[in-house]
Amino acid sequence: MSPGDYLHKWNQRHREAEDEGSPAQVLIRNLHLLPASGKALDLACGRGANALLLAERGLETHAWDFSPVGIERLQQAAARRGLRIAGAIRDVVAEPPPANSFDVILVSFFLERSLVPHLVQALRPGGRLFYQTFVQAVRLDRGPSTPEWRLANNELLQLFRELDIHYYREDGCAATVQTEISDLALLVASKRK
Repeated sequence: MSPGDYLHKWNQRHREAEDEGSPAQVLIRNLHLLPASGKALDLACGRGANALLLAERGLETHAWDFSPVGIERLQQAAARRGLRIAGAIRDVVAEPPPANSFDVILVSFFLERSLVPHLVQALRPGGRLFYQTFVQAVRLDRGPSTPEWRLANNELLQLFRELDIHYYREDGCAATVQTEISDLALLVASKRK
């Protein structure tokens, strides 16, 4: 799929969606690990459900996505709720976040392994990363069809091994009952001060 086709697909998906979506499970399950204040980034934000929640929690929130339609939908939802979110149309692979710029970075359903060192560097000392995406071991009827866009067993732990881990969950094949997170790896980790 060409970059233009890929962008068209996501613009169409965001245009046809009924709402801004649901916040990431890694965020919902770990709200107690958010700082009371600071600067947050929802990276590859889509329609911005996570950005809206971060802003509601009092964080100075930035949201980046390559889809203009996604950013437009986020800005509309933020305006309806009376929230200020700095949304930007941005190719995060070509232009990753600068070093020491965020207290919180949230990544949900976006896997670009080359960004990992940039994400670690972008965290301020003590800054927290909230990350979730699909694993290879379990496939519910969603997510990418190709293995390279899914994490190998415990890969998320390895990718962010230089951070201090606060929360990690990857049920994989161990789960006897499938849930909304059976096909996900979830991680919250901090950059050392």
